Amino acid sequence: MNYAIFRSEPVNTMNDLAQIGSHNKREKKVYKSNPDIDLNKTKDNVELVPLNMKYTKGFYELTKDYRKEHEERMKTERTDRQKTFRQMLDKSKSVVADELMFTATHTFFKDMSKEEIVRWAQTCMVFVTEKLGYKENQILHATLHMDEKTPHVHCVVVPLVKKFDKRTNTERYTISKKQYIRDKEHLSELQDQYCELLNTMGFALERGIKHSDREHIDIKEFKKLTRALANEIKVDDDTLDKAIKELEIKMKSNKVVMFDKDSVKVRKDTFDSMNKVIDESKKVKDLKSKLDTAYLNLKTVTDNYSNMHKENIKLDKENNDLKYKYNDLKYNESYLNYNIKRLKSVIDGMSDFVYHLVADGLVPSSVEDEFNDEFEEFISGKKKREDDLFV
Repeated sequence: MNYAIFRSEPVNTMNDLAQIGSHNKREKKVYKSNPDIDLNKTKDNVELVPLNMKYTKGFYELTKDYRKEHEERMKTERTDRQKTFRQMLDKSKSVVADELMFTATHTFFKDMSKEEIVRWAQTCMVFVTEKLGYKENQILHATLHMDEKTPHVHCVVVPLVKKFDKRTNTERYTISKKQYIRDKEHLSELQDQYCELLNTMGFALERGIKHSDREHIDIKEFKKLTRALANEIKVDDDTLDKAIKELEIKMKSNKVVMFDKDSVKVRKDTFDSMNKVIDESKKVKDLKSKLDTAYLNLKTVTDNYSNMHKENIKLDKENNDLKYKYNDLKYNESYLNYNIKRLKSVIDGMSDFVYHLVADGLVPSSVEDEFNDEFEEFISGKKKREDDLFV
């Protein structure tokens, strides 16, 4: 099963933006931190929206009106409140840019030609402009990386907008990611639309399970709990081993004195060691029970997750099938309407032609009446073949 993947990562500072640019544009000579990058294949990367300068310089070019507005505003600010454009950006609660990443399950690209991968990448860019609503002048840079294990698209956008400022009663520039991706729920809707667009363009991909991050966090926390229990058992198990060894040593050095056939006499410290072994054994037994319960709960969680996953795949498949049928019907409807318009145009032309023949006295008026009668019969379905209309 191949899944469509679309993520959005905020870029918070200009320094972050510069580092992302260095990675996306492959400006480093070596990539020791990322062994997946094969620089011999970097020549196969495709610039979807080129940028012939550094990210920071390109950003300043894109936001020059915003910068000019900020500098004008700083002229009237108190000295202790004045900030450079970059200082304002870095200290702002908003982002300076947003990095959109598009890819799919690795097997999706297996045996796919470069031309088809580029077509997939271009579809991703259609999503950026048509679904997310970014204008071309808001896209700083977009590139298709072919030099890593899985092809993927990096698209860096600057959500620069003009918003009404109630305080100054004017429109002012700002960078607001929320104008394009409001929250996690909206992002989930956009991921639906992304998968739908890809399928419409002929790329068979499944939508990932919604809110899967939440489920993964739950399982991680659960595993963390079981690890803590396991560590606790190990500590108590070591304590038990120590207590048993201590008892064995004392038992060897202790001379047992028989009182009668049903009882023996032991030293107090040996007796205390025996009780210690019993207490530690109880602790281990209790923890083992807790751990067994934890693993049972984990199995239940994973089984439920697996069943839900299978059901989602089934429902998504049914949904995609319905979408395909709907798209086919829309196409057939459009094609039929097109042919009807053509046919109507031909009939109107014939009608005008017959009308002029009658008006010029070249044919009797009965010919026009006969033509109209034939047309009415054709429309009502009494005549099935188009040729019959023009006998």
